[in-house]
Amino acid sequence: MSVGFDGMGAAYFDGDSPEPREVSLHVAEGMLQIGMDNGTTLRWPVEEVRQLPDIAVKTGIVLRRASDPVARLFVTDKTLLPHLPQLTRRAPPKWCGRLAAWAVAAVAAVGLQIFVLIPLLADNLAGFIPPEGERALGEATYGQIREALDDTGLNPLEVCEAPDGVAALDALVDRLSGERDFRQQVNVSVLDHKMVNAFALPGGFVVIFRGLIDAADGPDEVAAVLAHEIGHVVSSDPTRHALRTAGSIGVLGLLFGDFAGGAAVLFLTERLISAQYSQAAETGADAFAHDVLAEANISPGALGDMFASMRAEHGDAEGVVAHFLTHPSLGERIKAARAEVDEGATYQPSMSPEEWAAVQTICD
Repeated sequence: MSVGFDGMGAAYFDGDSPEPREVSLHVAEGMLQIGMDNGTTLRWPVEEVRQLPDIAVKTGIVLRRASDPVARLFVTDKTLLPHLPQLTRRAPPKWCGRLAAWAVAAVAAVGLQIFVLIPLLADNLAGFIPPEGERALGEATYGQIREALDDTGLNPLEVCEAPDGVAALDALVDRLSGERDFRQQVNVSVLDHKMVNAFALPGGFVVIFRGLIDAADGPDEVAAVLAHEIGHVVSSDPTRHALRTAGSIGVLGLLFGDFAGGAAVLFLTERLISAQYSQAAETGADAFAHDVLAEANISPGALGDMFASMRAEHGDAEGVVAHFLTHPSLGERIKAARAEVDEGATYQPSMSPEEWAAVQTICD
């Protein structure tokens, strides 16, 4: 359809000169054609024509093209308006594409820091932190964990310290250590909590929950968990993990304003308790446990037995199973532990019946 609007008294302002230019208007094939007196014609797509409110002149209509920030068209006859379907639609912001690109770049930069740069920096720093520095970091996080897990909110979570049980666990650590010279002295603590879990902290701290001892099917499974966590201690995995988490909290704190608040502490605590190490770290800790168990004349298959019994009782996503359920798969880790059993060896229990009974009642 073609419609002409000659004689409307339309005026065109190009934005460079203050002088209006008389024009003729014509709508054809989706274009508002603006004829100049010099014979040239401007073509505005009707979908791009917008009406501007004009508080100074009440006798006419001011139009603009959405993609042109300065040019204006002044007309006095409103019969043109029905042929311009997008008059009142807001034009998209001129810089929206660039703003979107900046937003994507900002998100990518944060992701690069949290997932690449911070882990890389943490891995390198972990090797330079002196033992006393790791110890201080472990003591601080250990205190935070005890406070965060207390149900009353009044006192830190109780440490189980029945003398016979403590002595039995110390003797087990000595047996697993053998002739190995650990960079850090390993200190085992039992916390009076029903959670079925165990984890390592920087500085040689290994924490076992009462729930794990209650759920274990014999002392060898506790010994296997302990050996695995000592493997993480020897490799400084908890230190790397704590540095990564602290770095991530710092970046997120800058973004969201929680620089040293309770949310950061709770997040750090949760990440340390449910530490999910890399495939290499988990495989290394498993291999370490196989070796030290065999050297202590304890069946390496105990680690697989522990995985199997916990999976059967609690499923794949709870308690200690969730803690150990990183790469490789739990089934593969059970198979790997049982493959380390020497059928010709005569293994000994990790504890005597009296020692096991003392560990079971360490929280009494």
